[in-house]
Amino acid sequence: MTGKIKVMMVDDEPRFRETASKLLEKKGFETTIAGSGEEAIGILEKKPQDVILLDIKMGGMDGHETLAQIKRIAPESQVIMLTGHGSADSAKDSLKLQAFDYLAKPCDIDILSMKIKGAFAVKQGGVAQTEKKARDIMTGIDAYSTVHLNTTIREAIEKLMGSLTDLAASSLIRKTPRQSLFVFDDKKNFVGMLGVKDLIKGARPYFLSPPKSQMVDSIRFSHVFTGGWDGLFTIQMKALAKKKIGELVLEPPTLIDENANLMEVSELFFKTRNTRLIVTSGKRVIGVLREQDLFFEIVSIVAS
Repeated sequence: MTGKIKVMMVDDEPRFRETASKLLEKKGFETTIAGSGEEAIGILEKKPQDVILLDIKMGGMDGHETLAQIKRIAPESQVIMLTGHGSADSAKDSLKLQAFDYLAKPCDIDILSMKIKGAFAVKQGGVAQTEKKARDIMTGIDAYSTVHLNTTIREAIEKLMGSLTDLAASSLIRKTPRQSLFVFDDKKNFVGMLGVKDLIKGARPYFLSPPKSQMVDSIRFSHVFTGGWDGLFTIQMKALAKKKIGELVLEPPTLIDENANLMEVSELFFKTRNTRLIVTSGKRVIGVLREQDLFFEIVSIVAS
C-alpha cells in the first residue's frame, strides 16, 4: 500500500490519457489508465480506485453509461467527468448519476489535482462534504437596522447610535457592532448600505473631488495657514445632516448567492476588494458577509 490517492484515467485518446497520467504521477498520485469504458469496468472490478477521471465521448460505452456502471459496482469511488464538448444538459445528466464534478478539456493540471483531492476527501467522508456555504457564515439582515432613501442623514445617525446603545446594554456586547444600515427604496428594493465610509465621503466638499480643477489649485496651500481648513469638517457635517440618504451616491452592492461555497466567497472578496458582500436568496436580501466572518471560518478550519 503506497498511501497515495489511486486515480484511474479513462479516455480513448492514447496521447491525452498517457500525458495526463504522467503529469498526475508527478503530482504524487498513483495512476492507472484505461482506453474505454469497458476496460475501466474490468480494471475497477479487480483493483479499487479512489477517483476516476472519465471522458464522456468514447466509442462503445460512453462516459455516462460508464459512470452508471461505476456507481453500481463501486459507489464509493468518486468520478470526475472530462469533456471537450461540454453542455449544460450533459453536466446535469452527470450530476444525476452522482459524478463529483464536470470539467472541460484541456484541463489545467493544478485545477485537476485540486479536484482530485476534493473528490478523495468526499470519499473519505472529509471536509468537502460539510464545508459551509455563504449563508452559514453571514450575519442575518435581522441584526441590522433598515432605513428608507428619504430618511435624513441625521435620523440615520441617530438610528445607528440607537443600535449601538442597545448592543452595549445586551449580552451581545462581545459581538461586532453593526455600523451600517440597510437602505431600501419605495418599492422595498434593496439599494445599498449606509456606513461611516459613506458619511465621510458625503462630508467632503465637492471641490476636493476629481477631476482636478482650478478651484482645487486655488486652495491647495490653504491648509498650511492657521485656520485654513479649521471648522470645515463641522460645517460640512452639519450640512450633510439635513440631506436625505437618497442624495448620497452609495456604492452599488456586491451580491453573492446564499449557496456560494467559501472559495467563491474568497474569490469575490479578492476581485472586488470589498470588505463585505450582500447575501441573497433569489431576489431577496438575507444578510451580510464580512471579511471578518470569513476570517473566523479560516481560524476554525486551521485550528481544527
